Amino acid sequence: MERPTQAVILAGGRGTRLRPLTDTRPKAMVLVHGKPFLEYQIEQLREQGFTRVLLLLGYRAQVIREHFGDGGRWGVRIDYSVTPVEDETAWRLERARHLFDRHFLLMYCDNYWPLDFDRHWRRFRESGCPAMITVYTNRDGYTQNSVRVEPDGKVSLYDKSCSRSGLNGVEISYAILSREVLDLLPGENTLFETAVYPELARRGELAAFVTEHRYYSIGSLRKLPLTEEFFRRRKTILLDRDGVLNEKPPPGQYVERWRDFRWLPGTLPALRLLHQSGYRIIVISNQAGVARGAISLAELDRIHARMRREAEAAGGAIDAIYCCTHGWDEGCGCRKPKPGLLFQAQRDFQLDLSRTVFIGDDERDAQAAAEAGCRFMAVREDTALISCVARLLGEETLKENIAHAGTAHG
Repeated sequence: MERPTQAVILAGGRGTRLRPLTDTRPKAMVLVHGKPFLEYQIEQLREQGFTRVLLLLGYRAQVIREHFGDGGRWGVRIDYSVTPVEDETAWRLERARHLFDRHFLLMYCDNYWPLDFDRHWRRFRESGCPAMITVYTNRDGYTQNSVRVEPDGKVSLYDKSCSRSGLNGVEISYAILSREVLDLLPGENTLFETAVYPELARRGELAAFVTEHRYYSIGSLRKLPLTEEFFRRRKTILLDRDGVLNEKPPPGQYVERWRDFRWLPGTLPALRLLHQSGYRIIVISNQAGVARGAISLAELDRIHARMRREAEAAGGAIDAIYCCTHGWDEGCGCRKPKPGLLFQAQRDFQLDLSRTVFIGDDERDAQAAAEAGCRFMAVREDTALISCVARLLGEETLKENIAHAGTAHG
């Protein structure tokens, strides 16, 4: 199977839950930081290697067509299928099915999630299913669950009403579909999801890509503030503690009191540089010494309070510290190499982990970064934190210069 290059976005609804914002514009064109939400999606698709986007429109379609045209400004080709406003999603797909590739990515116009399509495509191929939806675990109660995913990674129940028992995630689209699943369309004006996904689940033919990374939506006025914060895209860096900020104790030992804490050379200047460059700094650390009785939680808090004061005195700032204090064998989801702490920070700070760097010093850090979708940079004996920071800031300056040159040339 060839990797899909076509994405299809459902963008025809009235967006009644967003009134009065949608009285004069379609939902996809609601502004987030002065830019239509749909632009963020199309830019994402281009970054992920998609070359063609098919927009399925209805309500105020001309507003979208006039803004995006043929897509050339965004580096993709945009095609359109416009059907009556009254059409539900099943009919919009039915009427455009002759335009679909053998495999394509289906999205809603009101959800954004940091897609890594290479991982997505691998999971789809491994599943052997004709369809795969993306499912947010929703452990934080962000919304209502709509699916039940089994341990084998397949969806056994799809419930749009969110009322059945045993539901353990919410479907957020970002679905890879084989064109053949459209044969299940009922030939009536109904929702695609309720017409097709329950039947695929019943057959055992609906896979799930399960994610802990929160998605962001303009589906309702209530969710807009979080979405606005997410798309501020404030620069943030994640740092391990022992071996990155301070000297790492020998295996099985811990920093048990402040006098055991020794900053590594160049660390405080690195924190100052990051702070001056506008970065939020978040520490992600395993501290099993609490569970093992080597250090109390109160003493750990005192060490971290002193650490933050000294960083601030040096011109830096540590915005938050997340610690796993469980033992090695407790099976928690927060001890690295598990990515639980990274996802907790993501939700608390509305991070886009695909645009966030995690700097650590060992394989557990690298594995946690990979699971969370972060870029990883390693501190080694010959590569201190200050070297990683200098490289990161140098890359950032280069990108800014390229963007500025491109704007000036345009």
